[in-house]
Amino acid sequence: MASGRRQIIYIAFLVTGNLIGAGILGLPINTGLAGFAPSVISLIVVCGAMLFTAFVIGEEACGARQDTFNLPSLYEKYLGSWGKWIATSANLLILYCLLTAYISGCALILSNIFANIIPQKLTMILAAAIMTGITIGGMELVKRCNALLMFLMWASFGLIVFLAEKEIVLGRYLHSNWADLPATVPIIVTAFHFHNIIPSICRDMKWDIKAVFKAMLAGMIIGFLMNFIWIQVGIGALPLDGDISIMNSFSKNEPATIPMAAMLGSKLFTASAIAFAIIAIATSYFANGTGLMGFLEDLFVNSLKIGRNKILIIAAAFVPPVAVALSYPEIFLKAINIAGGFGIVTLFGILPSIISLKKARSPGRKGFALAMLGLFILFLLFEAAQEFGCFYIPSGTESIRVRKKRRLD
Repeated sequence: MASGRRQIIYIAFLVTGNLIGAGILGLPINTGLAGFAPSVISLIVVCGAMLFTAFVIGEEACGARQDTFNLPSLYEKYLGSWGKWIATSANLLILYCLLTAYISGCALILSNIFANIIPQKLTMILAAAIMTGITIGGMELVKRCNALLMFLMWASFGLIVFLAEKEIVLGRYLHSNWADLPATVPIIVTAFHFHNIIPSICRDMKWDIKAVFKAMLAGMIIGFLMNFIWIQVGIGALPLDGDISIMNSFSKNEPATIPMAAMLGSKLFTASAIAFAIIAIATSYFANGTGLMGFLEDLFVNSLKIGRNKILIIAAAFVPPVAVALSYPEIFLKAINIAGGFGIVTLFGILPSIISLKKARSPGRKGFALAMLGLFILFLLFEAAQEFGCFYIPSGTESIRVRKKRRLD
């Protein structure tokens, strides 16, 4: 029994470790536009919805009891060949966008340190080369050091939260702009994305569905608390407008650690923020880069019949995100939004909800699955409307600048 509890705790931390990536770095910036209350409500709703789809995928994986279980095959089983190719396309979109975001975010953080020494694009190339090199040849070392990396990440997170709490202005929590709520959804969806490791979790836990559900629930609760604390700190510590502000960082696609470090002016905070951000980005890059190489290998060998060519796989995995990041150096938040609003919402939201709806036998379960499907479709429409210019997020804040500036700051 004790061994079983230890396994659940270990898997719960693994889930949390996968949740805490680049998504959390952007949370206070995107969510700060809408305000604290709308952000917390969005956080609760999205967390619950993503937990639901995690349970759907976990149930399928545990039911299949196959070491080779994969998501495209799952969706092909229930939705036919179109489901398989939608899943394949969505997964590629997620992985490419996230790698692009990691490269851009890492370069943005480092260029603030070495601005007068190394050009930003050279910083980006060096960061991409180091992270890619470790991903290609050093994942076993990363796995062995994972516990230390997680400890350092959580320790640095705790320290920056402690230091930033001293700068909180309670009046900033009063800002509320529900029209900007759609801006919070893609980034929060990304911050609760761990679904790609669910098949591995189920295999490690010997297909024990109850233990899997407990571990995923515990991991999501820990992740929720960390995301909540980070939103609370970021929105409370950063002003809405100004040279160092939520609005300014949103326009520059910056992670939240950059304006917070500039505002506090503390060397300890800056060092801790850099450590937290770089570890969160790097560990996520290693995991998603490895996942992309494996996915492309399967795609090239089994679907496209190209054959197994390691150099081609490495080039196909890492050249596109580096090229996009170099072309658009400040694409950090934009790339995360596209990954979350289109890719993750489709692959880990809409498609699992359709499976749940197809399997539902009682009216209650069918109604709940239909509600989840509708919710994820709404998320997708939010992102599509934003990307295609149907509404422009920052414009919603213009009207509040004069009216609430004195009360916020």
